[in-house]
Amino acid sequence: MKRISRTTLAVILIAGAFTPRAAAQHLLSAPAPAPPHAAVREVTDDYFGTKVVDPYRWMEDMGGAELRGWMKTQADYARAALDRVPARGELLERTVALGESATARVGEVRRLPGERYFYLKTLAKESTAKLYVREGLAGPETLLVDPEKMSAGATRHVSISYFEPSWDGKLVAVGLAAGGSENTVIRVFETATGRETGETIDRARYGGVSWRPDHRSFFYTRLQQLAPGAPITELQQKARVYLHTVGREAARDEVVFGHEVFPDITVEPALHPYVVTSPASRFALAWVVSGVGGASTVYAAPLSSIGKPGTPWRKVCGPEDEATQAVAHGDDLYAVTSKGAPRYKVVRTSLSRPDLARAAIIVPAGEAVVGGRFAGFGALHVAEDALYVEQLDGGLGRVLRVPFGSKSNPERVTLPFDGAIQSMSADPRLPGVFVRLTSWVKAPAVYAYDPRAQRFADTKLQPRGPLDEPADVEAVEVKVKAADGTLVPLSIIHKRGLKLDGSNPTLIHGYGSYGISQLPFFNPQLLAWYERGGVYAVAHVRGGGEYGEEWHRAGQKGTKPNTWRDFISCAEYLVERRYTSPARLAGMGQSAGGILIGRAVTERPDLFGAAVISVGLTDMLRYETTANGVPNVPEFGSVRTPEGFKALYEMSAYHHVKDETAYPAVLVTTGINDPRVEPWLPAKMAARLQAATSSGRPVLLRVDYNAGHGAGSTRRQFAEELADIMTFLLWQFGDPAFRSPRQP
Repeated sequence: MKRISRTTLAVILIAGAFTPRAAAQHLLSAPAPAPPHAAVREVTDDYFGTKVVDPYRWMEDMGGAELRGWMKTQADYARAALDRVPARGELLERTVALGESATARVGEVRRLPGERYFYLKTLAKESTAKLYVREGLAGPETLLVDPEKMSAGATRHVSISYFEPSWDGKLVAVGLAAGGSENTVIRVFETATGRETGETIDRARYGGVSWRPDHRSFFYTRLQQLAPGAPITELQQKARVYLHTVGREAARDEVVFGHEVFPDITVEPALHPYVVTSPASRFALAWVVSGVGGASTVYAAPLSSIGKPGTPWRKVCGPEDEATQAVAHGDDLYAVTSKGAPRYKVVRTSLSRPDLARAAIIVPAGEAVVGGRFAGFGALHVAEDALYVEQLDGGLGRVLRVPFGSKSNPERVTLPFDGAIQSMSADPRLPGVFVRLTSWVKAPAVYAYDPRAQRFADTKLQPRGPLDEPADVEAVEVKVKAADGTLVPLSIIHKRGLKLDGSNPTLIHGYGSYGISQLPFFNPQLLAWYERGGVYAVAHVRGGGEYGEEWHRAGQKGTKPNTWRDFISCAEYLVERRYTSPARLAGMGQSAGGILIGRAVTERPDLFGAAVISVGLTDMLRYETTANGVPNVPEFGSVRTPEGFKALYEMSAYHHVKDETAYPAVLVTTGINDPRVEPWLPAKMAARLQAATSSGRPVLLRVDYNAGHGAGSTRRQFAEELADIMTFLLWQFGDPAFRSPRQP
């Protein structure tokens, strides 16, 4: 839920779970007549005069033996049902092979002076990304951090959440988490030797590592230790920024910013503070953000003064300025703001005398949205030669180059091909930027922009696979008229020459929250879907960021119904244009997308033959009682106000499930270590659907006991999850290869 990384849609689609089969072997001989029964114990709440009945409130006790036992029997039941599908094993083998079609996949890349490169890479047969370093693009690479070695003998695998090299590249701070829990621990490694420096800093889920110019110390954001007896809702509150010196115990780290650190600087408990440094400026910036989007408050102070008594923090901008990102270059502050510009603009002011109200406009508002996957966020990149600005134009990535100076004009930089920017990085001591670019039909590659040559070049860090640009797959972009007349973009991907006869198995995906845009991505494992005649579609519904802040706010809180009704209109388009029919149409939403698919299914159960609710939000009236619920109030609202309750009740799929209704087949997934959407939320939805549906179609609850919200899942887990999704859908669509006489 809370945004901490640029997770791609490839991960969103296949985020999930591998449950060991051994526990389900006793169920394989014959299908169980029905899923395990859930006890009903009604609890009635009164919200401003409206009484709401909750039949499964008891499930909210994650430590309770009854819930744990019920979820285990549900997991075994789901595993057995999926394993009985005849072609599931063959489909899994094909999915795994497709995922290993390239010798390696490269993720985030960082370039430092001296042509030193840090990057994440997963070899074809490996389970998780490892951190590598090399001197020069053509130089030999060195494995620096191997999470698999840390996982040896452990019950939960370890994965890299983030990494941040020191300014000289001699040290690198790495965030590591186990079992997809996102309970991140910072450890520091020497680049030359790979040895650890010895410290372990826990409760560093949001990281925010920012090094100082001494190359031996850094700032980081840390959650507070939850006091005994304190409510779980305080777990992600009252965060602070600390200063750590390498080699020193974390217990001795100084608090330098955050909740109740300075009497004249208010940092509300649910907000998150960060201190950001840069070799480009003598100033450090302190950000105060909600974590779910919206305007930030930014302070500035001389970097040399932080950690000393009386740090002279000066407020640069507040919520009234509607700034979502800010970076420093010398005495200048560049900021992205939506004030008077719903698709955002870039302005410049002085750090010594900040005044955003009179700031110079550097990139004016236009048709394109400033930002990428996150509208208004992550758009600004300071290089030696210029400020590089990321934009989103009709789903395609764009890059502007803005030379430093008072009279500089933005220059359009031509990308190697039309596609989506998955990540950009720059170093203020080096010219140009690095861009990781992809599309619906082309695998990601890493390109470096040379401002002198004025062109991008393939770094060759990403080896090309034989299936990385399939000639027989095409993407179609259309706009669908929603119920209120709004045109909603819809991306449709399938094999060339597809017959529009209404018979194609089709999966439509949607999200629609936080101003997050659903950008093109490439996953070779989806070829297994296309090979069987499958269509994959993405509905760019309101609540996302495809058209900036107006598009976001049009699917937020009281306007949230636009999100699932846009999705319904896009699903109807696929049926009307004969891509598919309701019997062969499935909808899917993940995380906050659980609101979208949950309400689409409860509002239009006749439109879908199947649905996938992946680690999804479904009980919005009770989400606020969880650790991650309070930080999400700015996005969804609060049950503590009449208007908040009204909006949350409307978007709560759990409360719109009706008894004796013919619901489609539904696959509900969860990870037992999920810190964002606690597993009892999907559990309650599965129980409610199982009790209410009259269609005879299965409702399965798939539980992964070594995963969380999707972050940190292994390659094998992703392959298992995708194979199970495709198996479930093809089984329910009546594909002969996925049906046996023993199954309904």
